[in-house]
Amino acid sequence: MNAAASYRPPRPTELAQCGLVWYSAVDDYMARLGRPLPPPYLDPLLDLLRHLLSTDPERFVVALSRVRGVDPGGSPDQIVGFGIALQRDHVWFLSQLYVLPQEQGRGIGRALLTRILPSLPPLGAQDTAADLRPGVLATCTDSAQPVSNGMYARFGIVPRLPVFNLVGTARPSILPTLPDGIDVTPFAEVERQGHGAPGSESGPAWLADTIAAIDRDALGYAHPEDHAYLRANGRSGFLYRTSDGRPIGYGYHSEAGRFGPVALLDETLIAPVIGHLLTTIQARGATTVWVPGANDRAMVAFLRAGLRIEGFPAQLCWTRPFAAFDRYLPGSLALL
Repeated sequence: MNAAASYRPPRPTELAQCGLVWYSAVDDYMARLGRPLPPPYLDPLLDLLRHLLSTDPERFVVALSRVRGVDPGGSPDQIVGFGIALQRDHVWFLSQLYVLPQEQGRGIGRALLTRILPSLPPLGAQDTAADLRPGVLATCTDSAQPVSNGMYARFGIVPRLPVFNLVGTARPSILPTLPDGIDVTPFAEVERQGHGAPGSESGPAWLADTIAAIDRDALGYAHPEDHAYLRANGRSGFLYRTSDGRPIGYGYHSEAGRFGPVALLDETLIAPVIGHLLTTIQARGATTVWVPGANDRAMVAFLRAGLRIEGFPAQLCWTRPFAAFDRYLPGSLALL
């Protein structure tokens, strides 16, 4: 169905309305699953929306309409849905797409998606190809949302990999420690002064380049702007290096219990790095982490440390492979 709605970029003052659309949409389907949301605390979501509006304003669109079932004399300009994607190197990632429950089924979600997708090239000699968009299209969705998953799959963004939410109070002492020959340094110290073997490099620019190189190897793209956002919002980062100064990965944890992202060049270090992060940064309450199904080492480590699988899995979706999820843990499902 075609929705009688208008579409435009959001104003900064409208992000709270987007947050309420998110809450209404998620609470609606979670309630149908017997798991209604608690009263909304939207500050973390609003921080994310402000970040993405600053980095990808051209890929943030809201839908405005007079809400059905509400006073017909009311404002015709209420935000009834929004969609936002981010572009990092060659990867386009759909971060958020939500529509008010009473406005769903009218084509608003599809209209938002088509407005923020990368443009198709002009028709030409190769117009019979299944997907002419450059790069990779990807997203992460709830497995309990078959309608949305079907819509994304029609654009080639097909569910490929489950992602499990693990939650609990960690007991990291059961996990292996970092092996001999692996040094770890907080990001802040790397930026302040040199560490590691004599002659090793350091400083903000060197650290940014090093993280970008690790990301391109493990995640498939660099995203320095997102690292700045993570650090500004309370996550502490650590750089892992061999004794001769060669960088082999990084990881984040926070006192609020938000774990990740973690990116490693050697998947055998997953469990020791998890143990180090859980030990060094002790969460004030429960720790929560998203673990891709391909990362069996991380799954085993977190379960042995006392976390448990919470709820139903999410699904990573893409048009073609782009990341080594056996040695990468995302920081969230909206910002890999």
